Amino acid sequence: MNIARLKNFTEIVKNNFNISATAEKLYTSQPTLSKQMKMLEDELGFSLFTRKEKNLVGLTSAGEKVMELAKGVVAQVEQINQLSLGEQLATSGVLRIATTHTQARYKLPAVITEFTRRYPEVAINLHQGAPAQLAQMVQSGDVDMAIATESMYLFDELAAIPCHRWGRSVVVPHGHPLIDCQPLSMADLARYPLITYVFGFTGRSKMDKAFSRHGLSPKIVLTATDTDVIKHYVRLGMGVGVIASVAFDEGDREDLVSLNIDHLIASSATHICLRKHAHLRDYMYDFIYLYAPHISRETVQLHLINQPPAANMAELPWL
Repeated sequence: MNIARLKNFTEIVKNNFNISATAEKLYTSQPTLSKQMKMLEDELGFSLFTRKEKNLVGLTSAGEKVMELAKGVVAQVEQINQLSLGEQLATSGVLRIATTHTQARYKLPAVITEFTRRYPEVAINLHQGAPAQLAQMVQSGDVDMAIATESMYLFDELAAIPCHRWGRSVVVPHGHPLIDCQPLSMADLARYPLITYVFGFTGRSKMDKAFSRHGLSPKIVLTATDTDVIKHYVRLGMGVGVIASVAFDEGDREDLVSLNIDHLIASSATHICLRKHAHLRDYMYDFIYLYAPHISRETVQLHLINQPPAANMAELPWL
């Protein structure tokens, strides 16, 4: 069986059965791709696609079964191809990481600095976006891994490895009345205009659920994807900021106060997200180790083959 046809078959499915878009992505022509699919169906002896007039609209039941098997075959072939380059690329190449602003700004600098010291011939490409976008980048193969919080575990084709717990803090200017409200309550927060993350970013949904449990509706006056933007508007007096605690640094103490609210909103987990059955180069394992030293190579490999060990979120180290 022609492996290239199987790979092209999986690409057509990934591109929502759009032959033109798939052909463009694969640098081939639409007639050539259509001919390959017809040859694959002839070889198998059954139809893979359901069709409406001349357009592909879905998979037959047999096509769905072939798709599940083909994904594994294509992934294994990719691993073999990468292994053939393993020796010469072991200490050189490109590491593509998708992450959020909070991770890129506050957690990753120390990790990347040490990584580049160890692997000066490996370039790092950072991509930023919403967690769902980051997961999609991994799924499509545009990046090697993603580091984020919510939505990562919702993609069946991805392995989401829990790494750290992290909490939230309220940030206010010096002299703000909330500083004297100890311990803080959800009702205290609901009395003030809030500035926080866009929904889907950095654990925002857990904050919304916490207000809902108390029967409260927060007044959110501004949302952003960038923690530094949130703190800037707090400084301008627009409202009270709710941010990831790790994003409050020493420089912020000059004009802002951080108030821990872990007792109000449940902690979230940061995940490293990888494609299942992906082949990782040694330097990728080393990057994961630098980011989360408690995550062993064996643990990563178990996640990759869809046999993740039981994880107790309460035992994860704090970010």
